[in-house]
Amino acid sequence: MAPMSSPSRYLSRMSATVRSRPWTLTRKFQHAPLDLCRRMSSCSRKNTQGSGSKSAWMTLFAVALGVPFAFQFNSRLSANLDATTLAEKDAQKKREAAITDESPMRLRMEKFIKEQQQIIVGELEKLDGHKFRKDEWERKNGGGGITCVLQDGDVFEKAGVNISVVYGTLPKPAIQKMHANHKMLDPNVESLDFFAAGLSMVLHPKNPMAPTVHLNYRYFETANPDGSSQAWWFGGGSDLTPAYLFDEDAIHFHNTLKDACDCHDKSYYPRFKKWCDEYFYNKHREECRGVGGIFFDDLDEAESDQEKTFAFIQDCLKAFIPSYLPILEKRKDMPFNEKEKEWQQIRRGKYVEFNLVHDRGTSFGLNTPGSRVESILVSLPLTASWKYMHEPELGSREQRLVDILKNPPDWL
Repeated sequence: MAPMSSPSRYLSRMSATVRSRPWTLTRKFQHAPLDLCRRMSSCSRKNTQGSGSKSAWMTLFAVALGVPFAFQFNSRLSANLDATTLAEKDAQKKREAAITDESPMRLRMEKFIKEQQQIIVGELEKLDGHKFRKDEWERKNGGGGITCVLQDGDVFEKAGVNISVVYGTLPKPAIQKMHANHKMLDPNVESLDFFAAGLSMVLHPKNPMAPTVHLNYRYFETANPDGSSQAWWFGGGSDLTPAYLFDEDAIHFHNTLKDACDCHDKSYYPRFKKWCDEYFYNKHREECRGVGGIFFDDLDEAESDQEKTFAFIQDCLKAFIPSYLPILEKRKDMPFNEKEKEWQQIRRGKYVEFNLVHDRGTSFGLNTPGSRVESILVSLPLTASWKYMHEPELGSREQRLVDILKNPPDWL
C-alpha cells in the first residue's frame, strides 16, 4: 500500500490545477457548487483507507471553493427578483418631476396624447350635445388607459377616443405578426419586453351622408434586459370611410393632411397616401376600406431623428380637427332615406371585416396578455349588416363608391 500523502500536498496540487485551468471552475463550479463538494468528497473517500484526515481536508477545500460560487449565484438571483421594472421607474419619474423636453420620449408621448384626447373629446361633445363615458383603467404589469365612448348620441351612433399605455411582454404570436413590418424583431424568440403608447379613435356618425373616420398615432419601444431602449419607432395615420362619397370632402381631408406632411418632408404625403391605400385594403373583397388618407409605420432613426419624427407626429394629430369636423358639420343633418341607411349598414359590415381579419393593431391588441378587449373592439360600429350576394345598382351613387374603392384616385 502506498504511503498516504499529507493534506498540504493535495492542497498544493489542487491549487496548481485551479491556477492552470480556471475555465474548468468557471464552467462547472459556478453552476453546481454543491455538486463540486459531493464529487471531491467522494473522490477522497475512494483514496483514503483508515484515515479521515485526507477526506476532511478535501471536503473543507471543496466547501471553501463552493461558498463563493453559491454566494454569487444567490446574489444574481436576488438581484433579478429585486430589479425595478421600467414601469416602476417611469412612475417614480412622474412623481418626482414634471414631464419636460428632457424626459424620456415614452413619457413625452404619453403626456401629448392625453392632452390631445381631452381636446378632441371636448370638441366632439360640443358637436353632439352628449357627454362621453370615461373609463380609466390600469394594467397589472404597468400602464393603463383612458377609454372615452359615446353611444346613441345625436350625431354619433358610436364614437371612441382611446388612450392606451402599455408596459409588458410581447408573446410569440404578436412578435411573428409584427415581424413583417419590423425586421429588427426576431420572430423566433418566445417573448420580448416592450412599451407602447397611442391614441386611437373611430367615429361612426348616424347619418349615412357623414363619413366614418379613423385615427391612430402611436409610439413603440422595445427594451434591453437592463431597461434601456433597444429599438423605437412611431406609427400612425388617419383615413376617411364614407358610405356616400362627396368628392369635395375627400379633397379637403387629403389636403389638410398634405399640409401637415409638407411642413416636415414633401415626400411624406405621396408616400403615406399610397401606403394608406395599400394597408386599408380588404383583400378578400378586392377593394379599399375607404377613400384613404395617410398611413405609416416603423418611422425610426433610419427615417429621421427622434425629435423630428415626434414633431411630425404632433402636427399630424393636431390636424385631425380641421381635417374632419368641417366635413361632419356639413353632412350630419342632411336628409336620408331607409335605402341609404341600409347601404351604410352594408358598408359598415365591410369595415368590420377589415378590422377583424386584416388589421394588425387589432391583432396585436388581442394577442397581448392582459389587454382590455372592450377598448380594442370599440372601433367596431354599433350596428352593421351583411346581405348575401348584395350588389349595388349600375350607375348608382353606391356603385360609384365601389368603383372608387377598387381603383383609388389621387385626390390632389
